[in-house]
Amino acid sequence: MAKIQINNVVVLNNPALFSSPLQFEITFDCTENLEDDLEWKLTYVGCAESTASDQVLDTIYVGPVPEGRHMFVFQADAPDPSKIADKDLIGATVVLITCSYHNQEFIRVGYFVNNGYEAEEMNENPPEKPDITQVHRNIMADQPRVTRFKINWGDKGEAGAQTNGDLEAGEGSVVQDTDSMLEPLPSTFKDVHSMDESSNVEMEMAF
Repeated sequence: MAKIQINNVVVLNNPALFSSPLQFEITFDCTENLEDDLEWKLTYVGCAESTASDQVLDTIYVGPVPEGRHMFVFQADAPDPSKIADKDLIGATVVLITCSYHNQEFIRVGYFVNNGYEAEEMNENPPEKPDITQVHRNIMADQPRVTRFKINWGDKGEAGAQTNGDLEAGEGSVVQDTDSMLEPLPSTFKDVHSMDESSNVEMEMAF
């Protein structure tokens, strides 16, 4: 059984200019104390046909993690448009939040993103080279795609097999749970404390 369960994700600062930071408020439960770090990663998919244009916007390490419910805001700078082909700057793409333990990804939350101009006339007659200062980003916050992977959490005799799938093609079964991502945030958080002074993350623990 997974020792970390994401309870809720709230997309902040949305819609926004393409150049604005991305912000996600993440609430998760830890079923027992974890001595080592969780690795959270935010990835922007630059092209549907290739991973070469994918940009890891930020990676943070949080730990050790005590048993209980936690909440933090994961913020990262916008992707670098110069690393994305002009044809892929406008239109639909994907942003991924992943979490790993001992270099094993155990959950992935994906959101579809639509990039376009706010002015209808610019959408109807777009400039040959996209004007990134006028491009707005809209994350489909109510349509998360959640994939879970079975990993070895370090318990004796625990298998390390994984299942792959969801937004990226893969073999094996896919476990999705979009309903749980739409639950309201808990309101019992207190005693904010930094779990990693070198990161931009603060976590709250519910006692």
